[in-house]
Amino acid sequence: MGTGAVIVQPAARVRGRVRPPGDKSIAHRYALLAAIADGRSTIHGYSTGADCASTLRCLRGLGVEIRETRLHEEGGLVIEIAGRGLRGFQAPPDVLDAGNSGSTIRMLSGILAAHPFRTSITGDDSLRRRPMRRIIVPLERMGARILSDGGRPPLTIEGSLRLAPLDFHPEVPSAQVKSAVLLAGLHADGVTRVHEVLPTRDHTERALRTFGSEVTQSGATISVRGGARLSARDLVVPGDISSAAFWMVAAAALNGSEVVIEGVGLNPTRTGIVDVLRRMGARIDVAPAPRAVSGDAGEPFGTIVVRHEGLLETQVAPEDVPGVIDELPVLAALATHGGALSVSGAGELRVKESDRISALADGLGRLGADVQERPDGFAVRASRRLHGGDVNAHGDHRLAMAFAIAALGASGPTTIHDAGAAAVSYPEFFSVPESLRA
Repeated sequence: MGTGAVIVQPAARVRGRVRPPGDKSIAHRYALLAAIADGRSTIHGYSTGADCASTLRCLRGLGVEIRETRLHEEGGLVIEIAGRGLRGFQAPPDVLDAGNSGSTIRMLSGILAAHPFRTSITGDDSLRRRPMRRIIVPLERMGARILSDGGRPPLTIEGSLRLAPLDFHPEVPSAQVKSAVLLAGLHADGVTRVHEVLPTRDHTERALRTFGSEVTQSGATISVRGGARLSARDLVVPGDISSAAFWMVAAAALNGSEVVIEGVGLNPTRTGIVDVLRRMGARIDVAPAPRAVSGDAGEPFGTIVVRHEGLLETQVAPEDVPGVIDELPVLAALATHGGALSVSGAGELRVKESDRISALADGLGRLGADVQERPDGFAVRASRRLHGGDVNAHGDHRLAMAFAIAALGASGPTTIHDAGAAAVSYPEFFSVPESLRA
């Protein structure tokens, strides 16, 4: 799709069926664990997004044999990974490039902390602005040595064969930070514990159990025992609910709309978007797939049907934020169609691929929205219809897609500059709206 501009025309309604791309959060984790397992794993429905391609590129740089065998019939990749076992990576000949993927650099760092060689990882301009002290501090306490550019990438990791287990209390709720510590703890001598302030997505815990690791949870504490060998698996990645959220919102936004989303992940730590959309007025039916169909990998999936039924004023409080952190931009887009949305406790949005609070408020404002930027969130009220216009995604995939959903309700066309950023997670995104226009 490139990095150029895309023009989005208004839509009266949307109707149809969508199968979202493979969940990139799950795909990252399956690939990383398959790479350190014993044996050859096959992952069906692997995400086609650039972020997950970055994980594969870094693993290849560490000596992992990966074969992309064919395109999955629903559009995702099928990949085969020959696992190298715990501490089996080879020292890379060059600097690893994580592209735009914070998931790649943070979680891979947890594994590299246990490899006794020096690895340097960098990324694009956006990634090099993102904070890494949140993983540097715990990994150094475990025994690794990590050099950085003032707490930001590039990172140079000198791993240790003698990682110490850790009891860790993250300052910021973050699944990526939790995962980095648990992946390092997989190699430590003893039990590593992460004590969460607020619950975050649990894909790493589920994936570790699937590959054979001993992971337990007691209240807000997740523990992993080091030293257990992982076994290769044949796995299916469910559809990404964060990608599906854009079509869920489009259906909720436009009168007379109904969208059926098939094969989408229903992990309870990710379905906060369903709860918030219901509070905002959408009618949503969720049908989980039978256990015999969803398999034994611990990641449930099913079908979600969303219909428009009017929009209400809604608040997203700090305790809600970890469960919908990726969906907040598109929820803001929904509030431009009707009702109102107030978000607080979401300061983490300022250190994503862009300053999502500032860029979101600026972009929606340029389209005519009644939007207020706050230090830790924003407020959007549908006091007037959007007029459309020109908006810049600032290299942020979620903003590019959120602006497109807002633009469906405008009185005129909207030009989204840097729209190619959507390819980070959803390369096919801009081809979907035409299939849904009624």
